[in-house]
Amino acid sequence: MTDPDATRAASADPAQKTPTESISAHYDTSLPNLPWSRRIQIPFIAAAVYSVIRVLGPTLRFEVLGWQNAERVHASGKRCIWAFWHRVIIPIVWWHRHHGVVVMNTTAFDGQWTRKVIEWLGFGTAQGSSSRGGLRGLAVMARRLEEGVDCAFTIDGPRGPRYVAKPGPVMLARKTGCPVLVFHIGVSRGKTFEKTWDHFLLPAPFARAVILFAPPIYVPHDASAAVLESKHAEMQHELERVRDIAESWFSLSASDRQKLRAEFSI
Repeated sequence: MTDPDATRAASADPAQKTPTESISAHYDTSLPNLPWSRRIQIPFIAAAVYSVIRVLGPTLRFEVLGWQNAERVHASGKRCIWAFWHRVIIPIVWWHRHHGVVVMNTTAFDGQWTRKVIEWLGFGTAQGSSSRGGLRGLAVMARRLEEGVDCAFTIDGPRGPRYVAKPGPVMLARKTGCPVLVFHIGVSRGKTFEKTWDHFLLPAPFARAVILFAPPIYVPHDASAAVLESKHAEMQHELERVRDIAESWFSLSASDRQKLRAEFSI
């Protein structure tokens, strides 16, 4: 792992649950009613996806640029609020596994098997989304940041629109004083599933990958609506910038890549 921080396990809340609750160590909420035929699929899908990640992950070779931005935030005593496009969830959950990062996760069908996969990989979950329990999920993430754990958003999830950032990280940054850091991953070889809403990326075995981390975005505690809108626009811009660079990385000339390495090393 490139991250020098020691592995952190996310803390569990005290058990105060009703029969309709208890699906996460980080936030208990009732699950939507799913037909039996859907519920039975969840563990099988989770096991299959986890197996693919465990087999594929060790073959990937990562170049990491801009990680010093996160190191500086951690050195200041604050934690990071990560934001990234849903497309690159497979390579990032492998690269940053077992660090206890708490990820906002929907309680819908896709979120239920996804939750199993990422928790097996050492992440925590805060249940909520733009359509279900999002504000309560943000409150859980704020507590985790205070406890010294990073938090993360698949920022255009859980259902898109693709590459349109939701406001959750900026709201959380204002509440906690922790900055938003965005990143993207490009791979030398892989399969893009263009029929999926997120253009899901599956890296090829033994592919090279580059991770680009942008500088932190701080949001004042007393930020007005206009400032929040400006910070959200800044986050959207940075997400697009690192995406465009990372996605084109392996088609760039050696000299262009070297210039970008210098830029991201500042």
